[in-house]
Amino acid sequence: AIVDYGAGNLRSIRRALEASGAIVTITSDRDVIAGSDAVVFPGVGAAAAAMTRLRELRLHDVIAAKVADGTPFLGICLGFQLLFGAQEEGNTAGLGLIRGRVHRLREQVKVPHIGWNRAQIVRPGPLGQVGDERYYYFVN
Repeated sequence: AIVDYGAGNLRSIRRALEASGAIVTITSDRDVIAGSDAVVFPGVGAAAAAMTRLRELRLHDVIAAKVADGTPFLGICLGFQLLFGAQEEGNTAGLGLIRGRVHRLREQVKVPHIGWNRAQIVRPGPLGQVGDERYYYFVN
């Protein structure tokens, strides 16, 4: 399931997943998310508004439950940031599933980062197929 809480590029994510053969549902229904065998949690925008919307839809606890039970879970952009305990932006509390606080990047860092760049593997992880020192296209 792709979590729809009004903050994300849902159609692009759906097309990418369907191109890989996945059967995809975009939903804000707690029961559908709870019954999903994988969850994608996208997001674009302000942390405070996103957390308010998640609570209005009562999705915060079902997201936490899916992470806790080991369901394959992908947080994208703001969706990943909201997994942390707090956001510097607006001093907003996140979901608290990852200990830590999301800070704004230093002004010296060029944002957004769009274009081709090399990826360097710092330590092995679940994306083992990512080649060290190979070029990838970034949009973030």
